[in-house]
Formats: sequence, structure tokens, C-alpha cells
Amino acid sequence: MKIISWNVNGIRAVLKKGFAEFIAAEDPDVICLQETKAQESQVSHPLKGYKEFWLSAARPGYSGTCIMVKQEPLAVFYGMNESPPESFSEGRVITLEYADFFLVTLYTPNAGNELKRLEFRTKIWEPACCQYLRALDRKKAVVVCGDFNVAHKEIDLARPKQNVGSPGFTSEEREAFDAYLNNGFVDIFRHQHPQETGHYTWWSYRAGARPRNVGWRIDYFLVSERFVRRVENSCLYPQILGSDHCPIGLKLKS
Repeated sequence: MKIISWNVNGIRAVLKKGFAEFIAAEDPDVICLQETKAQESQVSHPLKGYKEFWLSAARPGYSGTCIMVKQEPLAVFYGMNESPPESFSEGRVITLEYADFFLVTLYTPNAGNELKRLEFRTKIWEPACCQYLRALDRKKAVVVCGDFNVAHKEIDLARPKQNVGSPGFTSEEREAFDAYLNNGFVDIFRHQHPQETGHYTWWSYRAGARPRNVGWRIDYFLVSERFVRRVENSCLYPQILGSDHCPIGLKLKS
């Protein structure tokens, strides 16, 4: 199974910027999207052969997730059991159940300007999310992907010293990410590329950051420790434009 995850920063915009061509070339079995910023009814559907599951935010043009699959899952769940309610109302979490694992896509809230949402994120969202993933993991293995809105280690951003305390690189957010790794999940890209630098998934639109690769790695695949053996490869697609994020990929062995 080949899975692509991508924060598209607006599905309607990225559809005009080569999205369908990228998907056709990669031919993934599953496509997980974050920050779709649209209702399903507002979107043309150029991809053939995929079943779509949407969770759009109640607020127009904001947040939202979507999963497109070739193989019908056993079950689909939206939100995180309504706790916190933002996981549903802001369209942030979709879970698919397959025979031997759960697939979760999520869009973690940004701490925001002046860290206005940092307390919500680290005191409410992150503990609830970790608890939700642990509960799934007790049933069967979990693969979770999406925009976690945090650069975990200094190696995960180009300019760590200049960004200490900035949204996405506060000690609170980094410690919250630690909780996933301390509860049985593995950052699979870093597991496979432990010392490699210069790998990022998000670049500011300002000051030519992307051409100069002044970026952050804030999009991840996490997998249950016991499922690491099933991972054949993980990768990033920094050459794919259309969003301020690039897609990331995971290939599972049968």
C-alpha cells in the first residue's frame, strides 16, 4: 500500500497547480489531505477510481481534512470521539479501519500568532490526540499522518536558534510531540534517516524561503512500533509545488 499525505493549503487552489498530474504519476492507494478549506460540494473531482471521505470545518474556508482511497475500508470515523469537539467541528481528524491497522490523518491546530492557541493545543488537543491514538493502538497497529505543526528537533528546521519560542518550535509543542514517541509511535522518516539534514516539508512564502530551502519539517508519518517492520520506505516530495507544504509518502509491505 502506498500512502501520500499532503497539506494542500486549499484543495481548490492546488487542483489548478498540478495536483491530479502528481497523483496520476505516483498512483497512490491512499491520499490523505489536510487544510482542504472547502466543503466537498465546492470541489470538482478529477481523480477516478477513488472513494472520498471528507470532514470539512464548520467555518467556511478553514481547516478540513479528506482521505481518498482505492480500497474500501472496514469503517470510517470522524473526529476523536468528540473530545475535544474541535477535532470534528474544525474538520481535523479522520480515521479509517483496515484489517490489520488503523489509518489516521490529522491536522494539528497551529499555536497561532502570539501563541494565542498554545495552551489549547498543548493542554487539551495534544493529550486528547495521544490518548485517542493509544486507544486505537490497543486494538491494532496505527499509521497516523498529517501536519503536526511542530518541528520536533533542531535538525527538523533550517534555522533553529532564530526560531526558539516561535509557533511550531516552542518547548511545549516539542514536548507534546515527545509524548507520541514515548507512547509507542515512531517518526518513521527520522527513523530511516536519523542524521540527514535539509529535509523539510513547509516553507514560508516570504523571502524566497523555498528556493533557498529555509524550511521546517512539520508533516509526519508516525507508526506503531510493532508496525515499523511493515514499512518499506518513507519519503518527502520537496520538488512538488502547489502548496507551502510538500507531499510526504509511505509505502507498506504486504
